[in-house]
Amino acid sequence: MGDLNELRGRIRAAILADEAQTIARLKADAALSEADRAAIGQRALKLVEKVRAAQSSGMLESFLAEYSLSTDEGIALMCLAEALLRVPDNRTIDDLIEDKIAPSRWAEHLDRANSALVNVSTLALTLTGSVLREGGAGIAGTIKNFVQRIGEPVIRSAVMQAMKILGSQFVLGRDIEEATRIARKAERDGFTYSYDMLGEAARTEADAKRYRAAYAEAIAVLATRSTAGSVRDNPGVSVKLSALHPRYEFMKRERVMDELVERTLALAMMARGANMGFNIDAEEADRLDLSLDVIAAVLADERLAGWDGFGIVVQAYGQRASHVIDWIEALAETLDRRIMVRLVKGAYWDSEIKRAQVLGLGGFPVFTRKPATDVSYIANAKRLLSKTGRIYPQFATHNAHTVAAVLELAQGLGVGNDAFEFQRLHGMGERLHEIIHDEQQTRTRIYAPVGRHADLLAYLVRRLLENGANGSFVNMIADRDVPAAAVVEDPFEAVESAVAKVRAPAELFAPRRGNSRGHDLTDPLAVNYLLADRDRFRPSEKRWHAVPASLVAGSQGEQFSIISPATGEPVGDAIGAGPETLELAIASARDAAPGWAARPVAERALLLRQVADLYEDNAAEFFALCAREAGKTLNDAVSEVREAVDFLRYYAAEAEASEARQPLGVFTCISPWNFPLAIFTGQIAAALVAGNTVLAKPAETTPLIAALAVRLMVQAGIPEDVVQLVPGSGPLVGSVLTSDPRIDGVCFTGSLATAKAIDVKMADNLAAGAALIAETGGLNAMIVDSTALPEQAVRDILASAFQSAGQRCSALRILYVQEDAAERTLEMLYGAMDELKLGDPWDLSVDIGPVIDQKAKAKMDAYIAEFAARDAVLHQLAAPEQGTFVPPTVLKVSGIAEMKEEIFGPVLHVATFKAEELDAVVTAINASGFGLTFGLHTRIDGRVEELSDRIRAGNIYVNRNQIGAVVGSQPFGGEGLSGTGPKAGGPNYLKRFWRPAEAFEPSTGVNPLSGLSIGFAIAAVDQVKIGIERVGIEPAQELLPGPTGESNTLYTWPRGVVLCLGPDTQSALQQATLALEQGNGVLVVAPGASRIAEALGANGEPIGGLDKKLSPAAIEAGLNVDAIMHFGTDADLRPWRQALSRREGMIIPLVTRPSDAERLITERHVCIDTTASGGNAELLAGQ
Repeated sequence: MGDLNELRGRIRAAILADEAQTIARLKADAALSEADRAAIGQRALKLVEKVRAAQSSGMLESFLAEYSLSTDEGIALMCLAEALLRVPDNRTIDDLIEDKIAPSRWAEHLDRANSALVNVSTLALTLTGSVLREGGAGIAGTIKNFVQRIGEPVIRSAVMQAMKILGSQFVLGRDIEEATRIARKAERDGFTYSYDMLGEAARTEADAKRYRAAYAEAIAVLATRSTAGSVRDNPGVSVKLSALHPRYEFMKRERVMDELVERTLALAMMARGANMGFNIDAEEADRLDLSLDVIAAVLADERLAGWDGFGIVVQAYGQRASHVIDWIEALAETLDRRIMVRLVKGAYWDSEIKRAQVLGLGGFPVFTRKPATDVSYIANAKRLLSKTGRIYPQFATHNAHTVAAVLELAQGLGVGNDAFEFQRLHGMGERLHEIIHDEQQTRTRIYAPVGRHADLLAYLVRRLLENGANGSFVNMIADRDVPAAAVVEDPFEAVESAVAKVRAPAELFAPRRGNSRGHDLTDPLAVNYLLADRDRFRPSEKRWHAVPASLVAGSQGEQFSIISPATGEPVGDAIGAGPETLELAIASARDAAPGWAARPVAERALLLRQVADLYEDNAAEFFALCAREAGKTLNDAVSEVREAVDFLRYYAAEAEASEARQPLGVFTCISPWNFPLAIFTGQIAAALVAGNTVLAKPAETTPLIAALAVRLMVQAGIPEDVVQLVPGSGPLVGSVLTSDPRIDGVCFTGSLATAKAIDVKMADNLAAGAALIAETGGLNAMIVDSTALPEQAVRDILASAFQSAGQRCSALRILYVQEDAAERTLEMLYGAMDELKLGDPWDLSVDIGPVIDQKAKAKMDAYIAEFAARDAVLHQLAAPEQGTFVPPTVLKVSGIAEMKEEIFGPVLHVATFKAEELDAVVTAINASGFGLTFGLHTRIDGRVEELSDRIRAGNIYVNRNQIGAVVGSQPFGGEGLSGTGPKAGGPNYLKRFWRPAEAFEPSTGVNPLSGLSIGFAIAAVDQVKIGIERVGIEPAQELLPGPTGESNTLYTWPRGVVLCLGPDTQSALQQATLALEQGNGVLVVAPGASRIAEALGANGEPIGGLDKKLSPAAIEAGLNVDAIMHFGTDADLRPWRQALSRREGMIIPLVTRPSDAERLITERHVCIDTTASGGNAELLAGQ
């Protein structure tokens, strides 16, 4: 037994331990000889045979075996059970039932199981599915359609009842009184109970109070039934700490210790008074360290002295399990207590895997192979049985091999069966535990959930996932096609050859590139190191400076003092570029361009990777600057650096995999203040690896981060004249860098108004074919229907609208919530908002920092005041007095049409809609013209598919938040008023920075034909649009890599109607051919246009041709097309370029050469959280 602090150190050091080393240690701890393992196997085999010899398996086990996660029907049932009982409106209930039941083949499951539950349920589902499918021909089809019309209430009632029956198999009673009545029969047979009041992860203080009251009521009722002298002979209660506090998180440790310890202690004192068991349930791995702090503080209270009823749950799949058991023993010794320890396999495996991958951690906190968990369970069972002086072991398992191992180990250690107990879930493992109870006189406690069936949700799905997985014991023992020997396979042997089916976080994007290094802000050791490293750059010790790379003496422009938006403290200063400095910068970039372009792609890519490594090595300084200069929390700062690193490595890999291409020359990169490192780096990295030189203008409010980034780029080996920092204001510096004819391309992220102004400057001064890549803002919407789980929806609304103080291009601006779910969802949202902490982002516990400056704050304050004047502020927090803080605010609107501009801060607009108004909501969102991000929360798969096709937005997120696009997984960028494309961090982005080598000469041909009137032109475009609708569009799609439990699909759509202007016949033919190849509709207005249209449209392609001449004035007069192709000279092109830049609305591309036809596409990305219904069925099905 070790010192408590030393043991806590071991626990913390092992959070991401090497799995192979941990298993080797655990095997040594178990010290089982071949004879020992053979004895366990023989005992287990006999148990399996006895269980199978019973007349039938338990109803629930039969059901899970029949509908395993490897079947479509199993997945459909899981999703239906998770959602149906909470949906309040009949229309949505009917849609959900049809979505889940109709497509599956239920009849195949009839008569294959012994259980009446299976056959009755299957028959009902078969008939329902048949009725819900489309009717066929003839009288049978007519009858089926008739039944479909009149049968919805009947079907609805039947399926609802079926789900309630299924739920009742998992839940002992709807309240504690009912549960204890039902429990009496099992208690008479010698079993005891531990009651779990359904509910976890309180989002609000009101939720936490409700859960506390439920626990207190349960303890009070159970106190009347706790009549035995020993705790172990009395019933008990299981408590989840996350249900008792809405911010049960490591970063809120101080608050948690102040509030949660007292709440837990109060319940423990009640349990102590009743002489009953009180177990703290295990939860996610990131909460373990905090849980141990709470447990230690509660147990240290002297009022609990002499009570042996306090219990702790340990999860065997965690690599720290053995160390936790040692710590519990030491704690019990220190406090002179005996502590109950329930050993379980673990309930959050799939989410732990995903979290580690998403965060880019150095490993996993859990074992990645099922046999490894089984080995851990047995080794830790032996550990517990050797500590019975201070620990009362409770072995929770339905696995015959595990039961056999415990019995053999206890016998070998001389531990009597009265020194420990087994536990099982209500409805599971009944026959197995009856056998060992009768034959071995073991104790078994039944873990019994209590609560309304509608509250089942998370618990139900975890049980379905754990026990419906093909490799689970429950599934295998009920499947008599699986030999008994396979059911009880020795895990110590199996682990030797078991292969992990998950990718390590570092290898998520292998072999193309490495993942960026993540930081776990719930790991005490990692956080302490990180904060100490960051503290080197505290306000009192560090000032930064930003100066132009080509600063000419006496030619400095404006001078900027950079102050912290949170505290007003000075951070550093910057010097803007003056006219002579700008001239020198542009000239030197021009001179350096040929040499840089001549370097091999592999060399440029290597330099980018070296920059990425330097970024990671200097992350602490970036974290400090992000907090002090940009007002970012540490969580946001970590994401910022990771995204920048991902850009560098992704574009390096993409460039190396590309065919040979030629750079454009000199690029101006203008980046925003809200992502002062990530977007700044992404723009520059793409331009550089493509062989361009770069003039980098950061936002005037965040030049210091940019200066550090450029310094590291130069340190990595990129020449100083190839990447130059050019700080300054937009009117003085940005204007010059976007209007000098020596510039070959501009990459910009910022407001739509600024992008349009840049477009005009470029049209007037740069070559007509100069590249403009612009990503602007959006009126980003989210729809939440009544099938959505409010807790999930609120979690994602909160992050989407308020993280980063709402200062993200992708942030949620308007929430549409279905009327039937609005009251509960908004009540929970307001409560969750109340738990947010505003303040200096240097403080780890702060959730929301300031907006960027006083000007932004004043604009938002005035905007909110307008709503307050008409009593349309639904909810608002208080803001700190110091700093430029805007409180998170919810405003009431009728719809998106009320919003005239993007409010770039923590301001959320909310509108409600009726179920039948969903189509109108989608139409309104599209009508806004913006198309950056869109969020959808629903359990109806058909609705996901339909809305993903209809919504015109660049990034669509389903059942998750709509921020935080990951490079290479979720390429980011919008359409319409939200940007030009292509998507940053996607496979098409680099193409805009270089082009294939081509022998192209502009056409000097002149269109001699008569002019086309604007009316005829508009009519011709409308005909092409009709042709597009007639033909239909099927986008190309590409699956992109990403973490488990998430699907990422990039859809490539045609841009729309392409106007082909020649100016000669050959050019027009080439243009039309290229546009049609991309799936676009085409209108040719050029010599020979009618013949081109006839030839290329022979098979019904959407193409029209007019042997006419069109004037650029037609564009300004209202001719709307999606792209224009013209291969003329620069003099011919400039009027078109200028007309396009001056039109209202979205920026329309002018394609001036064949290789730029790559621009005739629109990209949309759809990201779906496939675990939203409760877990990762696909991942678990493979276990």
